[in-house]
Amino acid sequence: MFKTPIGEVTKEQRSNAKAVNFGIVYGISDFGLGEQLGISRKKAKEYITEYLEQYSGIKIFMEEITKKATEEGFVETLFHRRRYIPELKSNNYMVRQFGSRAAMNTPIQGTAADIMKIAMIKVYREIKKRNLKSKIVLQVHDEMMIEAVEEEKEQIKEIMKQSMESAMDMRSTTNSRYIRSNKLV
Repeated sequence: MFKTPIGEVTKEQRSNAKAVNFGIVYGISDFGLGEQLGISRKKAKEYITEYLEQYSGIKIFMEEITKKATEEGFVETLFHRRRYIPELKSNNYMVRQFGSRAAMNTPIQGTAADIMKIAMIKVYREIKKRNLKSKIVLQVHDEMMIEAVEEEKEQIKEIMKQSMESAMDMRSTTNSRYIRSNKLV
């Protein structure tokens, strides 16, 4: 992102790169990015432009998913969960911009949520199958909190690792074909 060798990347650069990466995919403006990073709007615009030039597939994805959502009225996660986006047909520019961000965000963040739900079900079923006393307490984004009985700690670590890593194989032929056919790559 900042043309810095990986070993020399500072914590601040990593944080800024993360903000740029997620911000762009979710439709952040140069003004919004500048505010978030505490940099000028001009510098933020340079970051966005350079990023989209370097990763041209992301720009294509953003344009195509918004166009498709405008035409069809909805977007889908990889598991075909739909989000309808009537905002894309609004006469109000700000409302349409919100719709555009939702169109870009939903297939990514929604699919991540779907995968997390699958992982949680796998963890729950394995805990029940083994008749363990530990239980799922909370899930936030890509994290799951388990209230584990001390003597079950190692089993729970194994269950969580296996369940979360196997929730969805993004490299499988079926998934790859679906992703390519919908131009998500």
